[in-house]
Amino acid sequence: MLMITGASGQLGRLVTTRLQELAVPFVAGTHDPTQVGGHTRHLDFDRPETLQFPGIRTLLLISAGYGEDDVVTARHDRVITAAERDGVEQVVYTSLTGAGDHLSFSLAHRWTERRLQRSRLAWTILRNGLYAELLGSLTLAEDGVVHAPLSEGKLAAVARADLADVAAEVLLRPAEHAGKVYELVGPQAIGGAAVAEARGAEYRPVSLAETRARLDQAGLLPFQPPMLMSIYSSISGGFLAGTGSELARLLGRSPRPVLAHLG
Repeated sequence: MLMITGASGQLGRLVTTRLQELAVPFVAGTHDPTQVGGHTRHLDFDRPETLQFPGIRTLLLISAGYGEDDVVTARHDRVITAAERDGVEQVVYTSLTGAGDHLSFSLAHRWTERRLQRSRLAWTILRNGLYAELLGSLTLAEDGVVHAPLSEGKLAAVARADLADVAAEVLLRPAEHAGKVYELVGPQAIGGAAVAEARGAEYRPVSLAETRARLDQAGLLPFQPPMLMSIYSSISGGFLAGTGSELARLLGRSPRPVLAHLG
């Protein structure tokens, strides 16, 4: 039996929908009581007593959400420890593209990869590129202008639905993907000018300092402004522009056009 953690989240819902389309039985693990398809089980990474996996052979571990590193790594460790205890055979983990090591939230992903690789479990690591939808939220147009500190940098973004489709395909035949690390970035890098054009707007780059000042006034959680600033900095510095073909190979088709999925 398959189990999906974070099944009520944005990526999790897309994975469960794809599995339903393929008529694959699964257990949807979520702390949200809303039925998301298949058999639903209460799962809370902060409550170890809810982490029960008897009868689960393959577990899709969707990253436990953004938080301080010690919070996220503790959550992931609890899940992996429970999976080892309950006889889970393989964990498929949604990680972060290797190009994202400059991002402030990469450490928890790399820690989890290492924890899995040192476990007794079979594993597959899906190193997801940054979502097209995230790029869209970082480059909203106001009065016909996109103000973003991207300079001339670009991002090889990926539609979230494509990453969900890859996860579902891996879950169908997990043994074929055991021990594999997949880099799932887009085949084309896009920047602020292309995003603005898609929105029918003008692109006017702004400084990182201006952006930080705006974020500091936005009422975000303490860890969020540094996280967002690291994304802007990495894009503007050209660190996330590298493209790849592994996404298309695993999909068996061309990826969805990024500019159509900005949200």
